[in-house]
Amino acid sequence: MVMLKMNIDMKTARLFAWALLFTFFAAGLKAQEVKQVQLVNFQLQSAFLIKDGGETISAKNYKDQTKWYAVKVPSTVLTGLVANHVYPDPYQALNNMQIPDASDEFNKQYDLLKYSHLPGRNPWEKPYWYKTTFMVPAIDKGKVFQLIFKGINYRAEVWLNGKRVADSSQMAGMFAEYSLAVSNEINVGGQNRLAIKIYPLDYPGLPAKEQLAALGPFYENGGPTGDIGKNVTMLCSSGWDWIPPVRDRNMGIWQPVFLRTTGAVTIAKPKLTTTFLSETDTSKAKIGLQLTLANYSAALTNGKLIVNISPENFKGSAISFTQSVALKASETKLLELDADKVNQLLIDKPALWWPNGYGKANLYRIRLKYANGSRITDDTSFVFGIRTVGTKATMINGFTRREFFVNGKRVHLNGGAWVPDMMVNRDSARYDYELHLCRNANVNLVRIWGGGITPPDAFWNAADMYGLMVWSDFWITGDTQGEFKGSPDWPLEGNVFVKNVVSTIYRIRNHPSLLVWTGGNEGHARKELYDVMRNSIISLDGSRPFIPSSSGFAKLPAGWAGSWPDDQPSGVYSGGPYAWKDTKEYFRLADAGKDWVFKDETGIPSQPPYNTLAKNIPDTTWDKSLPYPLNNSWGYHDAATGAAQYDEYYKNMVSRYGKPTSREDFSNKMQLMNSTGYQGIFEAAGHKLTETGGVMLWKLNAAFPSVVWQIYDWYLEPNAGYYGMQNAVEPLHVQFNQNDSTVAVINRTHKATGNLTVQADIYSIDSRSLYHQTATAGLPEEGTQQVIPLQQVLRTVNQLCFVVLGLKDASGNVVSRSIYWTAPGNDYTPFNAMKKADVKVVSVKPKFSKAESKWTITLNNPGSQLAFFVCPQLMINGEEVMPAYWSSSYFALSPKETVTITVSAPKAKLTAQPTLHIEGWNVNKVNAQLATR
Repeated sequence: MVMLKMNIDMKTARLFAWALLFTFFAAGLKAQEVKQVQLVNFQLQSAFLIKDGGETISAKNYKDQTKWYAVKVPSTVLTGLVANHVYPDPYQALNNMQIPDASDEFNKQYDLLKYSHLPGRNPWEKPYWYKTTFMVPAIDKGKVFQLIFKGINYRAEVWLNGKRVADSSQMAGMFAEYSLAVSNEINVGGQNRLAIKIYPLDYPGLPAKEQLAALGPFYENGGPTGDIGKNVTMLCSSGWDWIPPVRDRNMGIWQPVFLRTTGAVTIAKPKLTTTFLSETDTSKAKIGLQLTLANYSAALTNGKLIVNISPENFKGSAISFTQSVALKASETKLLELDADKVNQLLIDKPALWWPNGYGKANLYRIRLKYANGSRITDDTSFVFGIRTVGTKATMINGFTRREFFVNGKRVHLNGGAWVPDMMVNRDSARYDYELHLCRNANVNLVRIWGGGITPPDAFWNAADMYGLMVWSDFWITGDTQGEFKGSPDWPLEGNVFVKNVVSTIYRIRNHPSLLVWTGGNEGHARKELYDVMRNSIISLDGSRPFIPSSSGFAKLPAGWAGSWPDDQPSGVYSGGPYAWKDTKEYFRLADAGKDWVFKDETGIPSQPPYNTLAKNIPDTTWDKSLPYPLNNSWGYHDAATGAAQYDEYYKNMVSRYGKPTSREDFSNKMQLMNSTGYQGIFEAAGHKLTETGGVMLWKLNAAFPSVVWQIYDWYLEPNAGYYGMQNAVEPLHVQFNQNDSTVAVINRTHKATGNLTVQADIYSIDSRSLYHQTATAGLPEEGTQQVIPLQQVLRTVNQLCFVVLGLKDASGNVVSRSIYWTAPGNDYTPFNAMKKADVKVVSVKPKFSKAESKWTITLNNPGSQLAFFVCPQLMINGEEVMPAYWSSSYFALSPKETVTITVSAPKAKLTAQPTLHIEGWNVNKVNAQLATR
């Protein structure tokens, strides 16, 4: 077999996982080309200026005098205009206030029409045309052609060579995939002209007042009336409290366009399911396969389906078989195969797909070909995992608790909400970087938040590879569907919503990462849509659970069917807290249970580190009427997102660590807040590991350069909270339970720990040893074990001190390290006068692969002063390399202690020889050169 991949420029084209050009040579079969080519280079212009219709624009020799803008598709209209310098970059500074909005009322409020590139007109009021040309060789005569649109927003009309092949009633909604049969319209052996008319949202929605004050009023998510919810679209494009309004509401072709060329019989809608002999016996797996074959010819075909299954990311044996399938002229046939019919679909000793932290995410690839005599008419493949998922609901003191299971084993969910890029501009590389960052943080669950988008295929491919379970909300929120505001009558066109739901189920149902479907975020669709959605998931998927809402507080009306398959309430709860809290408060919440039996939204404002402060907030000049160092640029980049929450965050920082004296001091002190905040959330949940279903952040990532609610920022720089989470949810962890001052061991795995050694040290601010204790521990399975009580010791110490914990396995290897600080009255201002410490680089061992470079680094603290908040960085030409995947950061080195850490980075980001830079709260800076080959 020979596989040829198209070479595509990663900087200018996106999401090319589907764009494969195949030439196949199979034993005894004559090769016939099956192609799927991405159409990238388009021209863009407004229908205000283009008066011609699609018939004319897509006709031979069409010319007009209007200037068209060159764009790379996928591209929204605004993205294309920004790339052509028509409008400034809305991600930066206050540039978004120099772009007209889709809402006429909003434009009047802020006098934005004066910026329109169409003088006096709302530039998003009318449709935009995208046009392109492409060649089809004469050798393809007689083949079947399909135009595939992976995603448009909001409506589309498609013209090819002067003929309309789809209208705006057929193509509507942001989340449906469209496959258009165009064999009759294709010009084989010559040039083809494609024109796509993209219509704006039916109802652009009125945004809330802009966040132009650093500590302004609470933002009205989705606008004051939530009327963006009338559409089936990215609801947050009208503005939320962490994203400004997207001026064109992301109208455009936001996912790729392909021309697919096949023979007469095609393969469509493959569905693959896996089951085991029993819930506890995973030694054999049964594969179920369902697909649709369509014969586009006027002749009977007596062909065969060829199936090959092979390991994708591990070593193992491949299996293959054929199945004879005859199709009458123009017939469409549903084919269903399972282990009872085909012996090869019973897999002995399968390599299972496990979530991050529970095992390896083993993947298989299935390749499906249809052969008609000596000709291959269609050929497709996709990756899958052998695994099962399940759920259980239990009543705990009046609250329903939801638990999830993978391969029959309970998994405790640790992760958070995922929000879309402001202008849906993430490409496949960016998805890989972000999900790799999530895996590196020991995240095992990413929640697709209901006010955003169901992400493109590149997201799901990366989630499969990194072992990240995905919780997928549909496009319903309480802010638009009537729970808080808006109306349960929205979206207005139920048929569009249903079509988008069905298309989405077909698109992502084979991904092993998909754990659960939910009916929306903190709300419900009206009953007719809710029932169709729930029933479609059961009938079209049926292999994973459905829960009504990502909030147990959004109660279903009486008589509505509940979760599937148990018909119980959701059993998960949002509601925060979203403000920074003392760690002891998180332990009190976890101990009380209630909505913390499964907390699916909580978090804190989380200031980015100093290295990216000026990138997130280009104007950092202090407005002295505000707390240092704020100004109104901070407000637009989300410090105003809940002024009371940010203000509490800031005031707690000042009361604990003292007023900041510089922007760098401000950033560093905020990192102390981030570290204790996120560590507290996840350690409190870990303290009740077997009594809770999980805890999830609002939120993991950023939609644009923002200063709140994220563990890494827009520039892929983790803040200290990222590493607080990474440490707290490591598979085997030692922690200080701050509700009762006890050292505990947490085992999140399904394996016995063996004999463990726990060490607890308490140091004064000047690094005097105040206490030292070791103890043994061991857990036979998932659970917690209290080991060393420290309450009485800390009462005796009664001063600012560090609690430093270590955990070693039976071989003496350090498997967990943690540090805490405690003081009477939470007075940590003595931190500002800590003595300096040195950190020495003992050794650096490089390891290189095709995709990444990795270094194993050993550090030592040779002195008698504890090195606090040690932060290693990879630097090139004075800039930090991002992303960089550190095994630990913002850690401590006790006097004389040695620690080994690792870091890796994508080769694409290593444009020169990097430098290892080490700094910390009280650490003298040090640099060391790193080998790159």
